[in-house]
Amino acid sequence: MALRARALYDFRSENPGEISLREHEVLSLCSEQDIEGWLEGINSRGDRGLFPASYVQVIRAPEPVPAGDGGPGAPARYANVPPGGFEPLPAAPPASFKPPPDAFQPLLQAQQAPPASTFQPPGAGFSYGGSALQPSPQQLYGGGGYQASQGSDDDWDDEWDDSSTVADEPGALGSGAYPDLDGSSSGGVGAAGRYRLSTRSDLSLGSRGGSAPPQHHPSGAKSSATVSRNLNRFSTFVKSGGEAFVLGEASGFVKDGDKLCVVLGPYGPEWQENPYPFQCTIDDPTKQTKFKGMKSYISYKLVPTHTQLPVHRRYKHFDWLYARLAEKFPVISVPHLPEKQATGRFEEDFISKRRKGLIWWMNHMASHPVLAQCDVFQHFLTCPSSTDEKAWKQGKRKAEKDEMVGANFFLTLSTPPAAALDLQEVESKIEGFKCFTKKMDDSALQLNHTANEFARKQVTGFKKEYQRVGQSFRGLSQAFELDQQAFSAGLNQAIAFTGDAYDAIGELFAEQPRQDLDPVMDLLALYQGHLANFPDIIHVQKGALTKVKESRRHVEEGKMEVQKADGIQDRCNTISFATLAEIHHFHQIRVRDFKSQMQHFLQQQIIFFQKVTQKLEEALHKYDSV
Repeated sequence: MALRARALYDFRSENPGEISLREHEVLSLCSEQDIEGWLEGINSRGDRGLFPASYVQVIRAPEPVPAGDGGPGAPARYANVPPGGFEPLPAAPPASFKPPPDAFQPLLQAQQAPPASTFQPPGAGFSYGGSALQPSPQQLYGGGGYQASQGSDDDWDDEWDDSSTVADEPGALGSGAYPDLDGSSSGGVGAAGRYRLSTRSDLSLGSRGGSAPPQHHPSGAKSSATVSRNLNRFSTFVKSGGEAFVLGEASGFVKDGDKLCVVLGPYGPEWQENPYPFQCTIDDPTKQTKFKGMKSYISYKLVPTHTQLPVHRRYKHFDWLYARLAEKFPVISVPHLPEKQATGRFEEDFISKRRKGLIWWMNHMASHPVLAQCDVFQHFLTCPSSTDEKAWKQGKRKAEKDEMVGANFFLTLSTPPAAALDLQEVESKIEGFKCFTKKMDDSALQLNHTANEFARKQVTGFKKEYQRVGQSFRGLSQAFELDQQAFSAGLNQAIAFTGDAYDAIGELFAEQPRQDLDPVMDLLALYQGHLANFPDIIHVQKGALTKVKESRRHVEEGKMEVQKADGIQDRCNTISFATLAEIHHFHQIRVRDFKSQMQHFLQQQIIFFQKVTQKLEEALHKYDSV
């Protein structure tokens, strides 16, 4: 018998993947197991999606219902809810308390149902798409939920070392945890070079992890209104820590070296330039073995210009670095790595293509004012893992224990002083950039398809057609040789040479895509990765703007103090400054890269046609002596 549930309250969907409910409506459940307080099912109108588990009651018929079911002493509806319901927790957790990752649940208003269950089954952290739960793009490519890929490519079956990593250690700080560092032992308020930054306020912005019920205020008091938390806990705005930061729940210590500065340039907000720019070369891909030849991998030699000291890295090292950066920087577009491949990893063509992709990736990393200077990237570039394995592992664990992720990342942002942003202007710029990225993504996809099809024709079709013409010319020459006239020998040789020239032109066509079209497609692939990142970045900024509008509405209604609403707007401005700075950087590198690549493409096209012309001219001159 299919699982069913009855709606206890009305619920109106506000986010993709959710469905609306009507009180007393009977729904079909896809599963009775809730995911972070949400269930998936089909309502009476045939819509399939997510809805709060606490808004429905599971119908357990035909099992007999005990007398008094539903009363105060009834058993809990879900196995992870204790009998008697939730008891309020202490107002302030001890200093050593660290909530587990992704433990923050939606705050329900006082007139709504009790807080949803915080149970998180295996596989939680997935976004709803269509009729099934699938990994969200943020989980795959960046943001708080990123996990390093465990594909078959490039040696992910062997571990970094025999000891446990941060992910295995109890109490490790996850991307979704925002610990209150008041009184903690991690440096203290007076620690040298460390400053305590907090966005916490006495405004009741919602309980953390559903641990405390909503605070009730006297009717009409200005502080009675709260800025609600998103019911969809799968959204990027929530998972990135943007919501917790805007609502004033972030608290941490920021070192001087961790500060990320946004400045006002001639075209608006931009990242402060790297005072020590550098580049990095990737050369000498070498096949190496371990475990007495049982394990093989490709090692690349990296040489940064600011140290001139080579280090050797495997693809899994790049993959680990990408995971750390995507987790740490929710409003920065970390370029995607070249794709993995399960077979043919040691073939020369694949190694060459991967190396070119890694060169593009490293070029974008070194060009970014923030990514190029962050500690984990510098550790990746400078620590010789092959000769100093201990130092490499120490730096690796330090990066994995980084507390400036999630909501705390936004504390590291330093924006221009007394520079207020016009919300309408920011919204207009963001919307314009959103339309731009959509159009660029469509055109890049089209160009990539066209270039790929044209390259395929050159390698197979054009080569074959030109060689067919050459073969026909040689056939004519062989026919002419049957005349056995001495004065026609020169003509026969010239026609045969023409046939050979067309054979050579066919080979030129087959080899040409490596010189011009392949680099263009490599660049398009890199930028398609960037374009895939920006919807999540824009979602974080738009989520912050939504909270500002909500707080302003409460101020107009006299339900919230202006000072508290201003705090929300200031924190939204911080996110807006960073988003606009990242958009500016994207346009800068886009102009630089496409200018350079188009120049290279046209230069290679000119060289190609010059070679074709040269072959034809050589054939033409053969007829001068006939």
